[in-house]
Amino acid sequence: MRSTLSKIAAALTAGALTLTLAACGGSDAGSTTLRVGTLSDAPPSIYLENGRFTGYDNELLRDIAKREGFEVEFVGTEFSSLLAGVAGGKFDIGSSTISSTEARKKTVAFSNGYNTGFTTIVTAKGANLKDLAALGGKRLGVVQGSVQDEFAGKVAGAQVVRFPDYNAGFAQLKNGTLDGWVVPQDIGQKYLDQNPAVPLELGYTVEDKDTPSAFAVAKKNTDLLTKLNDGLAKAIADGTVARIYGQFYKNTPLSKELRQGGPGLPVKNLGA
Repeated sequence: MRSTLSKIAAALTAGALTLTLAACGGSDAGSTTLRVGTLSDAPPSIYLENGRFTGYDNELLRDIAKREGFEVEFVGTEFSSLLAGVAGGKFDIGSSTISSTEARKKTVAFSNGYNTGFTTIVTAKGANLKDLAALGGKRLGVVQGSVQDEFAGKVAGAQVVRFPDYNAGFAQLKNGTLDGWVVPQDIGQKYLDQNPAVPLELGYTVEDKDTPSAFAVAKKNTDLLTKLNDGLAKAIADGTVARIYGQFYKNTPLSKELRQGGPGLPVKNLGA
């Protein structure tokens, strides 16, 4: 009898442990709360304000989560380790204006896209880094592992300096130890708007084609990917995407594919 009771107790304990783990996140899309890896210093897309993670990406994800019946817990991380964290199960979702490149699709799966953008060079005023040829031989800062890191690495003769976050790079640019800081255009423009006394300007700018920003999930987590795409489609259809976008991007028009009734920005994952 004692042996039977011990087996029952062990089974109940194991079951309780399983439920506890599921409620704390993990790869199960049906979990109550999912962990989201994000950044804290890249407005207007992703940033920390009064102790709360916000920005266009994160507020849109909150809306999608509410529609699809799960909650989100945002956790700050460095971009260079974000996708590995998603693939390995540390995070259920990556939310960090992540461009859905072919190289990244080898590591994670992406939702449909919710934004498009441009890469730009923030420079000292008068530096005249207005074209690609002018960047050769310059000291260019990037966030490690970003699309901008990939871009700068292809600039002939440029010296690429990698940083863990955006604040570190802007600080070095202000100190004069960088010739240019390569960032998404919206982040660069937001910094200039918030720091009008700093003598910086936008230089060479190039469109990021065919790689819209998207939420990242583990490849095996197809249920969660379906929920994200379903919630995003609904948010586009009823105008929520346009509303949230307008809160954070005052002077940048929303892509027509993301306006109310638009088709969205499809991302074809490798092997899908």
